[in-house]
Amino acid sequence: MNLKLENETYLRDREAVIQLTRELVQIPSVYREGIADANETKVALYVAEYLKNIGIQTHIEEVVPGRPNVIGIIDSGKPGKTLLFEGHTDVVTEGNVDAWTYGPFSAEIVDGRMYGRGTNDTKGNLACMITAVQSILKDKEEFCGKIILCIPVDEEGMMLGIKHFIKQGWADGVDGAIICEPEENNVCIAQRGAMRIRVDVYGKMAHGAISWSGINPNWRMARLIVELEKLEKEEQERLGEDPYLKWPSITPTILQAPVKGDAQINVIPDHCMMTLDIRTVPQQDHDELLNKINAIIARLKNDDADFNVELTILDNRPSTFTDKDHPVVQAVYDAVKEVTAEEPIYNGVPGATDGTFLHMHGVPIVTIGAGDREIPHQINEYVDIEELAVTTAIFRDAALRFLKDGSNIND
Repeated sequence: MNLKLENETYLRDREAVIQLTRELVQIPSVYREGIADANETKVALYVAEYLKNIGIQTHIEEVVPGRPNVIGIIDSGKPGKTLLFEGHTDVVTEGNVDAWTYGPFSAEIVDGRMYGRGTNDTKGNLACMITAVQSILKDKEEFCGKIILCIPVDEEGMMLGIKHFIKQGWADGVDGAIICEPEENNVCIAQRGAMRIRVDVYGKMAHGAISWSGINPNWRMARLIVELEKLEKEEQERLGEDPYLKWPSITPTILQAPVKGDAQINVIPDHCMMTLDIRTVPQQDHDELLNKINAIIARLKNDDADFNVELTILDNRPSTFTDKDHPVVQAVYDAVKEVTAEEPIYNGVPGATDGTFLHMHGVPIVTIGAGDREIPHQINEYVDIEELAVTTAIFRDAALRFLKDGSNIND
């Protein structure tokens, strides 16, 4: 720890971010389809009220019923760049509640760690970005341009919140964005792309003892899976290990047969479904990769007249990369170095974030935040409370560095 941080501002912000994180975690915001109030509404409204109370211009926009984005605007009144902080309000399911040592929404602090769903991913980091801006306002720090707080819903799903935010024009003219995710305060300048694909293979239902009277989709799906594993290895050998993102991957996740109706051991199903979670590196072109998958299917169809398959692209997010020399990266890098008194670590995000869509919109992004990179979505999720304080100081310093003068990158 940089001992220069042991000052009044740091200690004040430390208490504030710990308290705000606890309050956010204690408001469950798991989205459960079809269940009333099982969404982000309560936590979003809490955040909106908090922002209003500290003097931030606040907007609430419903993306879909019960799922509102919150947007905060801090305008210096001076010309300059626009910096965006992004942190989502939704969290993943807590799973088996009985498996948690502490209640998943208790936000208990034990031995310097706060436990609970969202402490790490990413309500802790949401609290850091809000507290950092609150600190700037309290200390009446001078800066140029403006800060936008983007607090969307549905990051853990299809990212409806950030898509709506961009569609409404909020990202227009943004010069740089800090994506607040658990990355151990590494300066992450790249993230893997994602393609989610549904694969449906159709056959003919029949008695398991009279297999020749049916068409078994499971055999066909199995052949496709084997070929996709070969393609994954070919791509890994062709591209090698990315310095920030490691290896591209093609991962079958869900296998289901039959898709409708009850499964029975002596019945050949008429339909088999699989989902693919494909993660890519910047050197890969998604269209080219999809062409390779289609070529495999064409070859399998050529060898088997009964191979009847459909592909449905559920999601398609390209990988991202931001140059180290970009001002938003430089501001974050220098802030980490100043706050921690250590050389910052460049890294990449193994998954996709809301930042993917900001990048697609032309906004340079850097991802950073408190929390162990391996902890998201686990039982007994936690964050070190001291790391919350350090991250708050990093966000505060990075904002002031990025907005220190009236120049505008977009001009």
